[in-house]
Amino acid sequence: MTDVTNVAWDIDSILDGRSIDELFDAAESSATELADLRGRVGTLDAGQLADAMHSMATVMDLLARAGYHPMLSFSTDTSDPARGAAMAHSQQRATQINTMLIFFELEWAAADDEHVAGIIGDNRLDFCRHHLEQVRLERPHLLSEAEETVLADKAQVGGAAWVRLFDELTSAIEVDVPDEHGGPGVSLMEALSLLSHPDRSIRQQAAEGVTAGLAPGLRTRAYVFNTLLLDKSISDRQRGYNTWISSRNLANEASDESVNALIEAVVNNYSLPQRWYRLKAQVLGIDKLADYDRMASVADTEQEFGWDEGVSIVRDAYNSFSPELADVVGRFLDEPWIDAPVRPGKRGGAFAAPVTPSHHPYVFLNWTGTSRDVATLAHELGHGAHFQLAREQGIFHQSTPLTVAETASVFGETVTSSRLLATLDDPTERFALLASTLEDSIATVFRQVAMNRFEDSCHTARRNDGELSVEQFGELWAQSQHDMLGDSVEVTEGYRSWWSYVPHFMGTPGYVYAYAYGQLLALSVYARYVEEGDAFVPAYLDLLRAGGSRSPEELGKIVRCDLADPNFWANGIKIVEGQLNAAEEAARAAGRIN
Repeated sequence: MTDVTNVAWDIDSILDGRSIDELFDAAESSATELADLRGRVGTLDAGQLADAMHSMATVMDLLARAGYHPMLSFSTDTSDPARGAAMAHSQQRATQINTMLIFFELEWAAADDEHVAGIIGDNRLDFCRHHLEQVRLERPHLLSEAEETVLADKAQVGGAAWVRLFDELTSAIEVDVPDEHGGPGVSLMEALSLLSHPDRSIRQQAAEGVTAGLAPGLRTRAYVFNTLLLDKSISDRQRGYNTWISSRNLANEASDESVNALIEAVVNNYSLPQRWYRLKAQVLGIDKLADYDRMASVADTEQEFGWDEGVSIVRDAYNSFSPELADVVGRFLDEPWIDAPVRPGKRGGAFAAPVTPSHHPYVFLNWTGTSRDVATLAHELGHGAHFQLAREQGIFHQSTPLTVAETASVFGETVTSSRLLATLDDPTERFALLASTLEDSIATVFRQVAMNRFEDSCHTARRNDGELSVEQFGELWAQSQHDMLGDSVEVTEGYRSWWSYVPHFMGTPGYVYAYAYGQLLALSVYARYVEEGDAFVPAYLDLLRAGGSRSPEELGKIVRCDLADPNFWANGIKIVEGQLNAAEEAARAAGRIN
């Protein structure tokens, strides 16, 4: 069995044999040449604009390499002052170079509509057309070059600095859990993983330990959140966004109306998670679940997975869908592209980093050996494979809007779960897996929308009423949870502080609804696969290869999903309801309920 402590990435290849400052120097030199176009961007012909955008791509590639290396290094040990200093230095130099080029997009956004219409269809602009079109949509919200420059410079000691502080604070949190599960001083992520433990007393002790671990720095994290809420309100006011979420929606290429329709559809179906949690209470023999019971395994024992075993499951699942996709995933597993073990100072959570199209992506994990970790591995490898296949699109189109970014990851999870289910004959094991799949959907669709409702209430209250207290944050958090859970789950007093370790609220406000969007889209895509079989695979791979070169609606059409259909979200939620029905039937077959 491979020791997971040895599953570490090698990120030095990002530098391509150069130092970080050498990369920045090269980027600055190219940016200086581009600066000669000041005052002329809006009048360039198609060939000239294409040349300029190729030069811009060179700058972006160099900046990505010089930025990702210290960021990835810092993520594995946020307690190391040298790594923190290296990341800060990187951010400062990147900001300096980016400010040199602020004029470019401002001038392009302001270009005459007739001139743009005459050149934008030229095939020499294929590699950047969608990006250029999106920049034009931001025109109403752009400020003057002087104002944009000041905001970019000040961001280093503004929002970005507060987010880094939050990451360092949460990474340093230590939790006391029962001795047989690590004892005093385990990481927050290790403690949270115990919430799936089959022993309720262990779950309760872990939850109490998390609450106690969050308490010492709670006021500080609340102040960080207050500051970031105010920072965003100022930015939104200056840029003329109608709501706190509008800038995120524009970046996601989604209208305020479509996002509201998604949220409304999910909120109107809160009865589904409530129905599941009542069923789960019966299965577990509990009158009513507490918040720390929600992730409890319904299996009789909590299976532990070694790294090799988890890798084998995920590799086999991807291969069952597409050997070509399995080969892409296999490179992550066979080469040093993954950092997996939990370590002191390592930031929590999991993510995939695209880096840049001229380099391969990376995957970041905190592996503790639970079934949830196997699902997370499948999820993040979906992201990684998406980035890898979309590299051919180039730096302007490799990454998708957040609304589509979760498609490949959730699809990978679903394929893995379905593959496992097909191998199980025992009713009890089938129920446990179906329950796990359903809970993933509930967590990704309903819990993330509940988090969106919490964010909405925080941004609204901060703008209308001023700075929020710890108690107010706790009340808003509890209310958002009560709304989703109804009377099916008890929200304990200690749980009121658990908003305070969620990084998305700080670093990417408005992000969380994209999980629900992506989950429902991915389930709809998977439904197409079930319907069409192997004939669907080429279209799916085409979707991944397209990256962000088209709008979400156009990307959906590749796999015959109509995101513009008003019933799309309702149909996606029906798939989740189908998962719930299957779990109920499996519970009866296993004799877990009457």
